[in-house]
Amino acid sequence: MINSRQRLVGFDPGLRKTGWGIIDVEGSRLIHVANGVVKTDNNLSLAERLVQLYDGLTQVIVDWEPVSAAVEETFVNKNPDSTLKLGQARGISLLVPSMAGLPVAEYSPNHIKKTVVGAGHAGKEQVKAMLGILLPGVKINGEDAGDALAVAICHAHSGGAHGRLSEAIGKSGLKGSGAQIIMKGTR
Repeated sequence: MINSRQRLVGFDPGLRKTGWGIIDVEGSRLIHVANGVVKTDNNLSLAERLVQLYDGLTQVIVDWEPVSAAVEETFVNKNPDSTLKLGQARGISLLVPSMAGLPVAEYSPNHIKKTVVGAGHAGKEQVKAMLGILLPGVKINGEDAGDALAVAICHAHSGGAHGRLSEAIGKSGLKGSGAQIIMKGTR
């Protein structure tokens, strides 16, 4: 029998802090597992900070063993230098789960808010309040971790819990068509 519980990770990328959130999905039920932030040292070079981010996110994947990942898409900032650095951090957030063999989806901030709150232009307080409703008893380890949990919830509602269906069928010994399931976030 195929395990109906699926573990998902959401990432909210940033060079100084990248939030991560882990949830389990069992049918229509969402279960908080863990959340946190990977921080980088501002005194290090950009390359060294990217290594810190890579190592931290890799440890999250190793420790929690999700089967699917989602990353928040980012908008262009007014400052081109900040935008470039954020893009590099986002690249690490996409690379780490992909290198671990996980399917990775991307979702826009408005899509995440619409999925979690019901309105694409919801404020941070509305998102935080809904996290408390959707994940009863959750203790959020900072704003970035909360945003990452929202990414994971969006992913769950967008079909992310089924991203490893073909692998589960393979492990069950059933013969499948060999078709691959490809996940892409709605923009």
